Amino acid sequence: MRTLGKLAVPPIGFGAMVLSPGIYGSVDDDRALDALRHVLDHGGTHIDTSDAYGPDGHNERLVGRAIKGRREEVVVATKFGLAVPSGVGSRAIPVGYAFGELRGNADPSLVRGYAERSLRNLDTDVIDLYYLHYPDPGVPVEDTMGAVADLVEAGLVRHAGLSNVTAEQLRGAHGVLPIAAVQVEWSMWRPIEPDLLATARELGVGVVAWSPLGSGFLTGDVSKLEEGDFRHNAPRFDAENLAKNNDRYAPIRLLATELGITPAQLALAWLLHQDAHVVPIPGSRTPAHITENLEAADITLHPDTLARLERALASFDVVGGTLL
Repeated sequence: MRTLGKLAVPPIGFGAMVLSPGIYGSVDDDRALDALRHVLDHGGTHIDTSDAYGPDGHNERLVGRAIKGRREEVVVATKFGLAVPSGVGSRAIPVGYAFGELRGNADPSLVRGYAERSLRNLDTDVIDLYYLHYPDPGVPVEDTMGAVADLVEAGLVRHAGLSNVTAEQLRGAHGVLPIAAVQVEWSMWRPIEPDLLATARELGVGVVAWSPLGSGFLTGDVSKLEEGDFRHNAPRFDAENLAKNNDRYAPIRLLATELGITPAQLALAWLLHQDAHVVPIPGSRTPAHITENLEAADITLHPDTLARLERALASFDVVGGTLL
């Protein structure tokens, strides 16, 4: 087990976003539920979702169905701020995807309503880890997290988190209430900001790495995308850029082969070696891939292997900018 603040979780969790339609192409609920149950049956009991994944809380409702009858086994994490209620205004949040921005509203007056809606979707009476999904440009993060502190006091939330924030925002929020985890994109092809990692370590905040497999790229299996795949919005996955990135990733795939593990396992094991309090949350719809990902927690990389990896990564110049 690893710790996020005072919250104990398995070393590898599960990002449930991939189980809603419109993310990585089509998927049906039966397949999605099979994937979630496979995760739980194989020890991946830290499930990460959001009220913004899929239409009308679809992803949270899936998770709620999967954990029914086994709630005490599971650390349930969800996020708020992007699924703004109808009739309520929102503000632009710039991102590096082709569509340019998300819309959100993290006004403190909305936070309890967000949480109560997620509790209904998840069919539970408490959220183990509750994140602000993105900081709202129009609301100081301290104000938003003050409303989360009220939820903790009311017993609706056990631990607070922040997602996609700066070191300064993490420090400010932590002054309002203890932050268990900061969630950030971190993988072989997207390093964490050094200031953010240093601040998390100083404050005793865990790091949850979203997209630890580079939105699937680091599995070594992505050569093209099907219609409706969200990754069409990421320049790194343009056909020309994807081909170049696959060529540049070849030495790392080769190293995985030499070690007798998969590229995905190498990417996850590498990440686990970066910090004792980092917890990646890869997602998959395929039981065999889920098992493969979870087994990466048992892989120890020799210092010589890590040094060789760092040399290979130093020359792995990703084409297509960042995903955020």
